[in-house]
Amino acid sequence: MQVIAILRTAMCAALFGLCALAQAQNAGEVEFARGVGFVQTPGQQTRTLGKGVALKQGDRLTTSEGASAIIKLDDGTKMTLRPNSDMVLEEYRFRAEAQDNSMVFQLLRGGFRAITGLVAKSSPNAARINTVTATIGIRGTDFDARLCGAADCKDEAGRVPQKPRPSQVQASAKVVSAQGLVRVLDAAGQVRQVVAGGSIYPGETVETQDGAKAVIAFRDESRMTLGAGTMFKVDNFVYDEQAPGEGRFLVSLLTGSMRVLTGLIGKANTRNVAFKTTTATIGIRGTGLDIDCSGGAGCAFFAWLNSIEVTPDGQTALQVLAAGEGLFVGPGGIRPLSESPLPNLERPDGVPVDFKQLFSSGPNSGDQEGLYVFVRDGHIEVVAFGETVQLGKGETSYVGGSGAVYRLPTVPLFIDYDKVPLPDTKSPGLLGVLNDLGITSNVCK
Repeated sequence: MQVIAILRTAMCAALFGLCALAQAQNAGEVEFARGVGFVQTPGQQTRTLGKGVALKQGDRLTTSEGASAIIKLDDGTKMTLRPNSDMVLEEYRFRAEAQDNSMVFQLLRGGFRAITGLVAKSSPNAARINTVTATIGIRGTDFDARLCGAADCKDEAGRVPQKPRPSQVQASAKVVSAQGLVRVLDAAGQVRQVVAGGSIYPGETVETQDGAKAVIAFRDESRMTLGAGTMFKVDNFVYDEQAPGEGRFLVSLLTGSMRVLTGLIGKANTRNVAFKTTTATIGIRGTGLDIDCSGGAGCAFFAWLNSIEVTPDGQTALQVLAAGEGLFVGPGGIRPLSESPLPNLERPDGVPVDFKQLFSSGPNSGDQEGLYVFVRDGHIEVVAFGETVQLGKGETSYVGGSGAVYRLPTVPLFIDYDKVPLPDTKSPGLLGVLNDLGITSNVCK
């Protein structure tokens, strides 16, 4: 009986090993390799990291000093693994049209430059990078991630004679706070969920689900509180702090409700700020106003600071409402209002907003030990110790040993002047030779 039990145990172990091997899904292959690197599949011998080497879920990829590799995964994701890097393909599942695709990497050391593919675009939580200090959520993007040691990034930055350039913060607005589900639909039709710190760009539509609400702040210091079931679109937003009077602030409330405090564009030139609804267009005169189009039968407008101008659709005459006055415009006609239609929604002037921190912050000069993430295009979410920062195009975040997440005001020099080729570089080998000869260029731009 004991012999039978031993054989049964051995058979189970062997079958388990075969099952585990069968379940290790093919992930992709190495497209380019330079220098010394290795691939370790659990339970198998270490292989050289070379062109054409197949990669599977669970593989550990390691590069040595001066080495790099470009890998291409089956969903179209491409990554350049940097020198002195160690990364595990912890989970990879991809089938065309499947709803449960996923991609999870564990970055143990070094870094990579990535252009994500179909998995990251399939759902908001399908792709992420785990590190010791933070989790990077990928929303379909082009980005760099780098774990800097005590001196490596600082030494690289010290060899660059240029000064760091400001982060290209192109977001029109940021989410100050969000309760419940808040989503953004971009101009390409892609939907992403946003939390505090999330970016909103021109042409995008913000939606609060039932029971949700959010506070949004714009770069010109305008701010608004959104009620539940609201959809509004940023039609046009242009702002230069050196010339606020030349800015533009045009938004459309498609449905739902908002309370608004206009900012520096409106103070400099009231004619360059307007709100469009299904029943009227609203102009401002340095204003706090409420708009409620949630009933489906029309829209209510109310001024609580200074005055607003309401022009009902199909009319050329406008009506000026002073503070404390309102108007309802619907299919049945127009009637005056003596109080706000949104008494239970918090006014935005009562919400503290640190605009400097929200749009660019960070005590870091870009050469300290920690995790850096730079977004060339798309959206990234960095989560550390319960704190979340969402990054858009041109933004950089830093996570130090304390776990705090910062949005940096400048792009670190070791990222901006990185010699390691991007994963879509046509001739990475030639670029490497040119770099060795000292013929370099800024490959981020």
